[in-house]
Amino acid sequence: MPASYKIDKELRLVTTIGSGRLRWGDALAHQESLRKDPDFDPSFSQLMDLTQVTQYDIDSNDIHKLTHRGVFSPTSRGAILVEGDLGYGFGRMFEILRDNAGESGIRVFRRRDEALDWVLSKDMTA
Repeated sequence: MPASYKIDKELRLVTTIGSGRLRWGDALAHQESLRKDPDFDPSFSQLMDLTQVTQYDIDSNDIHKLTHRGVFSPTSRGAILVEGDLGYGFGRMFEILRDNAGESGIRVFRRRDEALDWVLSKDMTA
């Protein structure tokens, strides 16, 4: 999955765009890139736009591993934007596993406007 990201320090938001084929190694490489970026702050929120992903070469074990390797703080918000039922299912699995680990700030969306509204909201009960 070729992934690119942009860090907006003013909004305290990392916007990640993934496209093509999503593989385990690509997800790990993206996390490492963020960790090494001097502009990255783990307390920022993230909009993960996966609407351009055409194939998911990951499984439930990979999702479990990703939930334990998070680069964002437990209080950060993460909006996962997807198209299609498979992407939505993987996103929900990630959301549920993070919630079970005490991180309730992950949500999955099918509409960009809703994802942005939620991830940028200061109201943690929204």
